[in-house]
Amino acid sequence: MAIHAPSLANCNLLNIGEQIDQMVAGGVNFVHIDLADGNYVPNILFPTSFVKTIHDKYPQLTLDVHLMVTNPFEYVERMAGDGADYLSFHIDSTPFSRRLLKYIRDNGMKAGVIINPSQPVSLLAPLVNFCDYVVLMSVEPGYAGQVFMPDAIGRLQELCMLRKAAGTDFLISVDGAIDYPNSIKSVRLGADILITGIYTVFNQPDGLTTACMRFQKELDRCAAE
Repeated sequence: MAIHAPSLANCNLLNIGEQIDQMVAGGVNFVHIDLADGNYVPNILFPTSFVKTIHDKYPQLTLDVHLMVTNPFEYVERMAGDGADYLSFHIDSTPFSRRLLKYIRDNGMKAGVIINPSQPVSLLAPLVNFCDYVVLMSVEPGYAGQVFMPDAIGRLQELCMLRKAAGTDFLISVDGAIDYPNSIKSVRLGADILITGIYTVFNQPDGLTTACMRFQKELDRCAAE
């Protein structure tokens, strides 16, 4: 069954607590938290203390933390202590990906690696036996509201083939500009986690709670086909 993971970067910061309450009411139990240091990408998202704040307020939520930072090793122990369940980093943010994946696992979290649109999927081949999930970026990292890149579906197919060829069971997460048509295609191909934003659940006319329920229902329908 596919996992719906709304990205908290799409929340209205003045009403973020209220919006998380609405997501929970809509059946959400897995959320995506971006941490950007202003160096790896030209944006700053969220303070590291945000993870602990969310964990303490909503202990029932699974927290998927996406590191868009230049020194991911420095964040691992802090994220483990603050309650992150999943922790991913960009493959080009360190020359020691296997060491970092092990470090994340050793600190009790699921370890993920992220690949950008400009990077070949084949870069992941040496890592697939050492990670719990792979995040396939379908936009350039750093900002919400971008357009889904048309070659992302082909890249997802390639990643699914790599998973099958390696005989591994890592989860595949698709992150960026997810809407209904590309989410359906992604689930049918084998995606396990969909990171959602303004095209599916945020800023919808019938409200966040209803939008989350509707999107999860669509994912369940696709997964059952």
